[in-house]
Amino acid sequence: MKRRKRRPHGFTLLEVLLVLTILVILGSTVTVYYSKTQSKANEKIATVQILAIGQLLDQYHIDIGSYPSTSQGLAALHTAPGDLSDSTKWSGYAENEIAPDPWSRPYQYKSEGDSFEVWSFGVDGQDGTDDDVKVQ
Repeated sequence: MKRRKRRPHGFTLLEVLLVLTILVILGSTVTVYYSKTQSKANEKIATVQILAIGQLLDQYHIDIGSYPSTSQGLAALHTAPGDLSDSTKWSGYAENEIAPDPWSRPYQYKSEGDSFEVWSFGVDGQDGTDDDVKVQ
């Protein structure tokens, strides 16, 4: 009686490559999904922070009678500007300096008389591009 040779138990090269291919496809899908989710989350964080800064600026306007000038910037919410006509009206609007945007860059501020604009350059760090975060 002949004995059959047993094939060693293990995986063939083709099976290993197939499993690796499937893992790479799954990994790239998860990475793309996570990247999109993180990007949207950062935009939402920036929007919420811009709205909060706007509320602080409105309180400043109520007390002082005008928004900080562009040159005074958002620092006027944390530290009283030296050129205020009546510094007793200033009452500290932010306990700390305004935190940077989610991409670690300072928020941009521009004041034109009785209005202001606060925005973030977004992920690319360039002004005037589609990824800028502004609140209308």
